[in-house]
Amino acid sequence: MALTLAGLAADRPLGLRVLTGDDLLDRPIGWVHPTELTDPQAFLEGGELLLTTGLALDEGTSPAYVRRLVDAGVAGLGFGVGLSHGFVPRSLVSTAAEVGLPVLEVPRETPFIAITRAVSRAVAADEYATTVRIGRAQQELTRTAVGKGGPAGVLRKLAKLVDGWVLLFDRTTVTEAAPASARAYGASLREELERLRTGTRVVALDGQEVVLQTLDTSARRVLAVGASLDTAGRHIVNTAVSVLSLALEQDRAQAAARQALRSGLVELLAGGQDELALRVLATTGGEPPESPWSVLVVLGTPAARRKLLGALEGEAVFAAPSGSAVVAFGSGAVVDTVAEAALRIGGLHGGVAGPVAPADFAAGLEQAELAARAAEAEDKILVSSAEHTGRGLLSLIDPVVAQAFAHGLLAPLREHDETGRGDLETSLRCWLEHHGHWDVAAARLGVHRHTLRNRIRKAEDLLGRDLDSPGVRAELWVALQS
Repeated sequence: MALTLAGLAADRPLGLRVLTGDDLLDRPIGWVHPTELTDPQAFLEGGELLLTTGLALDEGTSPAYVRRLVDAGVAGLGFGVGLSHGFVPRSLVSTAAEVGLPVLEVPRETPFIAITRAVSRAVAADEYATTVRIGRAQQELTRTAVGKGGPAGVLRKLAKLVDGWVLLFDRTTVTEAAPASARAYGASLREELERLRTGTRVVALDGQEVVLQTLDTSARRVLAVGASLDTAGRHIVNTAVSVLSLALEQDRAQAAARQALRSGLVELLAGGQDELALRVLATTGGEPPESPWSVLVVLGTPAARRKLLGALEGEAVFAAPSGSAVVAFGSGAVVDTVAEAALRIGGLHGGVAGPVAPADFAAGLEQAELAARAAEAEDKILVSSAEHTGRGLLSLIDPVVAQAFAHGLLAPLREHDETGRGDLETSLRCWLEHHGHWDVAAARLGVHRHTLRNRIRKAEDLLGRDLDSPGVRAELWVALQS
């Protein structure tokens, strides 16, 4: 930290006495400049402690002299007494108090060189501390980037090092934030981001300085840093920009390699090479999902498919691009995970088949793709292969028989709905269409999932049948299609 006027005045061996500006002593001293010129403005940069014995000053010339120093932006004035002046001119003190210029009285026993040395030592110490801080920060940022922290870890480390907040943008969308609450600043910076093409821009936000810096990546990425940056802080941000650019490009290359590997594994499975595919997956550090698998094929725009792959990253789902689709498979809640992600993203249509053994993956994939085409044609989020296949079976049933069966089976629901007490038939149809997925079906109906659960429970009571039974669901689906 730079030496301030207060710190210098507190140095007892110097014997300095504060005459004016007690409330302004927190000003940092950039350097010391002794001069007897009555107008030294041309030789000043601002922030100096000016030292003088006042050889050319008196009560009449002192006020104008003080105002010239204020215009030059000096930090303060050190006036040496005991040589040309027995005391600091009264007009100088009163004017300095009026315009806000700190004045320190320097006793005859204190040579100006002693003050210069004190400031010089402080400046050197400050520069050394800055160098050490920058070096340590560079090491910490580099270790974080090459370790497990990755880009997100670099942002968290940078926010801590500059004592501020940091955002990472992909164009105008926030992709990372440190701390998480800093995401709230993203919308306020969007207009500035749209104007920024390359380089650096400094803007004001809520009274705080924000630095926007483009990164050297293939995608248009921008780093935003909200903090009061000193010299070390600016160097640290520059280091973070370089480290982040490398880390993001490395992540992009690794992600592309992972996707290519997964696409290749899907091709092996589809070609009946399940044992080879599982060996390759295990060799490359992947853990194959426990079989049997539910297989999903999801169709949509390239942008929507990329978002889906990003949303499934880190989930207990194997997902890979395959032609103009995303193929996913896994056990357990894999269908719910994919369906919920597709619902959030929008514009996606999926088909699901299985569960199948790895050796039967090709058949499951074909069935899921046919179901996905049906979902796309009917603008549905998810269609199961069983549902899609069942529609073909309806053509084998006599329409009169099918209608009589439907009337008898669904009569309790229709009687309930006709009284205006609910919409059970539509809710049941939607729930079955979406493979029993509560969140997806509720979203399609525009109701809360708890409302849908209550409706399905009511339908189950009226029908007197167990809707968890696959056979019951199949019968109800046939009835609803008749």
